[in-house]
Amino acid sequence: MDIAIIGAGNVGAALARAFARAGHAVLLGVRDRAAEALRPLVAETGASAKSPADAARSADVVILALPWAAAKDAVAALGDLAGKIVIDCMNPLGMVDGALALTVGHTDSGGEMVARWLPGARVVKTLNQVGAEMMADNARLAHRPVVFMAGNDADAKATVAGLLADIGFDPLDAGDLSKSRLLEPFAMVWINQALLRGKGRRWAFAAVS
Repeated sequence: MDIAIIGAGNVGAALARAFARAGHAVLLGVRDRAAEALRPLVAETGASAKSPADAARSADVVILALPWAAAKDAVAALGDLAGKIVIDCMNPLGMVDGALALTVGHTDSGGEMVARWLPGARVVKTLNQVGAEMMADNARLAHRPVVFMAGNDADAKATVAGLLADIGFDPLDAGDLSKSRLLEPFAMVWINQALLRGKGRRWAFAAVS
């Protein structure tokens, strides 16, 4: 499957490595395709570097791996993605009263905002609840790590579930896209433990029966 990853920061690079290793063709949607820092990632993954709009247009699935502050303008520049599966792995984070926190919640979510920015796209919220290190490689974990998904299109979620399984995750369906209002605060639990409570970044949640 051709997967466009919009953004090549820590999360975008981790997902490029994971999906390339799983046998998918990766398209990196980046503004500066000649950036020196991009070359090792392209060489490692065999990815094609394209403009964000070209990458999104060419792919079967589009993954948004952007800083939230830049997301609205960057998503608008992708053009019409109606009918396309779009994975939103972003969290609407910002500084609130001097601390990192969600800037959206209770009656809305980042996932729902993305869907409004991309009318007709089949948006699935997932991969926002774990760090980039576990996205890149989680094979050594004692239990298969879980990630929750939220979306309104059952077929899109089934496709995304397969992709998540390809990179080592146990996908669980949380319900429709409004359940992003649960998944984004849940991500803050991981952030709190990883960054503020000293647990570090090399761990993930698991659903153990």
